[in-house]
Amino acid sequence: MNIPFIGFDEMDRHLSWQGITDAMIAGHKLAKPSIADGFAYRDDDTLLSRAAWIDGLGVAVKSATIMPGNVAKGLPMIHGGVMVFSDDTGELEAVIDFHLVTKWKTAGDSLLGAKLLARRDIKNVLIIGAGTVGANLVAAYDSAFEGLEFTIWNRTTDTAVAFAHHLGINVTTNLAQAVATADVICCATMSTDPVLLGDWLQPGQHVDLIGAYRPDMREADDTALTRSRIFVDSRETTIAHIGELKIPLEQGVISQSDVVGDLYDLVEGSAGRKSATEITLFKNGGGAHLDLMTAKYILQKWKEKNP
Repeated sequence: MNIPFIGFDEMDRHLSWQGITDAMIAGHKLAKPSIADGFAYRDDDTLLSRAAWIDGLGVAVKSATIMPGNVAKGLPMIHGGVMVFSDDTGELEAVIDFHLVTKWKTAGDSLLGAKLLARRDIKNVLIIGAGTVGANLVAAYDSAFEGLEFTIWNRTTDTAVAFAHHLGINVTTNLAQAVATADVICCATMSTDPVLLGDWLQPGQHVDLIGAYRPDMREADDTALTRSRIFVDSRETTIAHIGELKIPLEQGVISQSDVVGDLYDLVEGSAGRKSATEITLFKNGGGAHLDLMTAKYILQKWKEKNP
């Protein structure tokens, strides 16, 4: 049996943001996943291994090394792969490029959160962090909302200017002012200390937090959490694992009951935005079940391309 390797360049152009959010909605209507996450650390380096099994969909195992020091060496920070297994027989169906799965999973996760939580009349989207994820967020949001204007802020202004020029969007050096005038704020940084302050937030905004993935990382301060209604993509993969919520929970700033819903609740319709003036905050944790939904979507599109 020949096991296909599905590469980034082969399939990226055959996928769509509508397709991935539809796949995630369908996945959240299936049984809750069995998830196993493993982390190993060496100073700032992380080995991340995530596995998920959803009855009726299948199994995925994703492993990746995350080494921030690679940037100075001119190398990608992240390397990895995703193995996809049959739900019926457990057979290995495909190995998929890590970056392909991660691109569509990460931005698709945030896009689905925004579709279910942000006001439909949003016009101004602020991206904090001029990396690959930020560029994918521009494409994802632009696909689903009409007439958007994007602004980028980055700690290194030259990087923000290059990012803005490449994508044809605005650049700002005043983060507080940019936050105050945005309808949606997307944080996609590698920060361990908050860059988004709750005092800057305005009624009706939607906050999309993506970058933090370790217990010592967070992008928004305590005030941002206490001023918002908090949602997550998955309670099981965020609350006890990511500093964004783990730290303020341990310090008593918020309680678990302040997390009012996850994507299962949002898709079901049992949770969501209650008014046009409330601030909604969505933590994108990117659990393995989302990798599985994304990988199966990619595999299905690959099969359609290679009948």
